[in-house]
Amino acid sequence: MLKALFLTMLTLALVKSQDTEETITYTQCTDGYEWDPVRQQCKDIDECDIVPDACKGGMKCVNHYGGYLCLPKTAQIIVNNEQPQQETPAAEGVGAAANAAATSGAGAGGMAATGMASSGVMPGGGFVASAAAVAGPEVQTGRNNFVIRRNPADAQRIPANPSHRIQCATGYEQSEHNVCQDIDECTAGTHNCRADQVCINLRGSFACQCPPGYQKRGEQCVDIDECTIPPYCHQRCVNTPGSFYCQCSPGFQLAANNYTCVDINECDASNQCAQQCYNILGSFICQCNQGYELSSDRLNCEDIDECRTSSYLCQYQCVNEPGKFSCMCPQGYQVVRSRTCQDINECETTNECREDEMCWNYHGGFRCYPRNPCQDPYVLTSENRCVCPVSSAVCRELPQSIVYKYMSIRSDRSVPSDIFQIQATTIYANTINTFRIKSGNENGEFYLRQTSPVSAMLVLVKSLSGPREYIVDLEMLTVNSIGTFRTSSVLRLTIIVGPFSF
Repeated sequence: MLKALFLTMLTLALVKSQDTEETITYTQCTDGYEWDPVRQQCKDIDECDIVPDACKGGMKCVNHYGGYLCLPKTAQIIVNNEQPQQETPAAEGVGAAANAAATSGAGAGGMAATGMASSGVMPGGGFVASAAAVAGPEVQTGRNNFVIRRNPADAQRIPANPSHRIQCATGYEQSEHNVCQDIDECTAGTHNCRADQVCINLRGSFACQCPPGYQKRGEQCVDIDECTIPPYCHQRCVNTPGSFYCQCSPGFQLAANNYTCVDINECDASNQCAQQCYNILGSFICQCNQGYELSSDRLNCEDIDECRTSSYLCQYQCVNEPGKFSCMCPQGYQVVRSRTCQDINECETTNECREDEMCWNYHGGFRCYPRNPCQDPYVLTSENRCVCPVSSAVCRELPQSIVYKYMSIRSDRSVPSDIFQIQATTIYANTINTFRIKSGNENGEFYLRQTSPVSAMLVLVKSLSGPREYIVDLEMLTVNSIGTFRTSSVLRLTIIVGPFSF
C-alpha cells in the first residue's frame, strides 16, 4: 500500500513539473548542485572529478546526487525499489557489514549510504534494488538496500537464469544481466513532448524542455529576447529566434569572444588618408603635410596657395609651389633670408666698365662714369675734384672748383628726408658762407637747408620713382665781411633713383 501511494505521488509530482511554466530566473542551488543555464535547473556536481583525493585509505569515489560515496574498489551499487523478500541470518550479518562499510566511507570524505537511501528512493528518481533478487554467494545487502558486489567484473557471479525476472519501477526495465536499468524515453520515442520542445531523459522518467534560447509560456515555447537582459553584448545586441549575436559600432570589431568590441586601427587596416593618418578610438582622422590642407572629403590634401593668403610673404614676388612657396627678386637683386631682396654690387662681381671709367653701384644696377670728369678749363687735382686755374682769365667768372659726387636712393622714398650734406673744406677768417641749389631742381624735388656757417643739408621734399638719374649742382658762395673778396665752389651731385623701394 505504501509502495503504491509513493509511486502515485511521484507520478503526480513529475506531471506537475512538466506543466509548470518555465521562466528565466536566477536560482541558487543547494549544496552538491549547481545551476544549469541551458536546462534552467539545478544539476548534480561530480565531486569525484573536482575534489582532489576525495576518498582516503584505498577507497574509491562514487559520485551520487548531491554528494558522493567512498566504497571499496571492488564494490558496485545496484538499485531497485523493492524491500528484501526474505532475510536469512546470514543476510542480516552481511547487510550489517555492508552498512558499516558504507558508513565508514563517509568518514573518508563521502556521504554515507545510510543517508542516501533510507526511504528506499534514490535522489533524482532512482530506486534501490531488491537484495533477494540479486543476492548470491558474493553479494552482501545492507539495511538500506544497497547491494554491494565484491567482484562485479566476474560474469560467473551474475545469475545466469534468463527466466528469473525482477520487478523494476516505472521508467526502468530489466537488463540482460537481470539489473534494473533506466529507459531512455527520448531515444525510444515514448515521450509526449511537443514538436517545439526538447526531450531530456531522466532516471526513471523524462522532462520536456524548450530549446536553448526559448522559454515556456503556457504550452508554447517562445523566444527569449537576450538583448533585454544585459549585459550580453559590449556595444550592440541583435536578438534572433532562439539566440542572439553581438554587433559593434562603426570603427570597432568583435573580439574572439564574440562579445567584446575592440577598436579597429584604420591607419593599418585600410589607410584612406592621402598623407597622414592618426587612429583614434572608433575612428581616424587625416592630416596634411605643411603647405597642404584637407579637402572637403576630409581624406585628400590640397595645396595651399600661400601667395594668395598674404601679400607680405615676399619683398618682391611670391611663387607658389606644391606644398610650399618661394620668393623671387628682380634683376640686380638676390634673395636673402628666403624672402628679402638685397642689391647685388655689380661693381664687385661683374664690372664691365672701361679702364678710364669708374663703376658706380646703385640699387638694382650699376653705371660707368669717367674717371676724369673735368672739362676745360678745369684741371683734375685729386679724385673727382676739378679746379679752374687762377691764371686763366676765363676762370674769373667760373666756380673755383667743381667736386663730383654720386649717390643712390631707393624709389618712393618717404619725404621729407635728409639725403646729402655739403660742407666747406677750407675756412677763411672773416668770411660768410651761403649755400644754394644752382641747377637740377627745376621741379622743386629738393631743398637745401643751411645747418651751420660752413655746412648745409640737401632735403628730398618730393617722392621720386625710378629708375631715374638727377644731377644737382650745390653751390657754396664765400665773401669776406667787407665785400672785397668773393669766390664760389660747386658740388655736382649725381642722384640715381633705383627702380624699386628696396
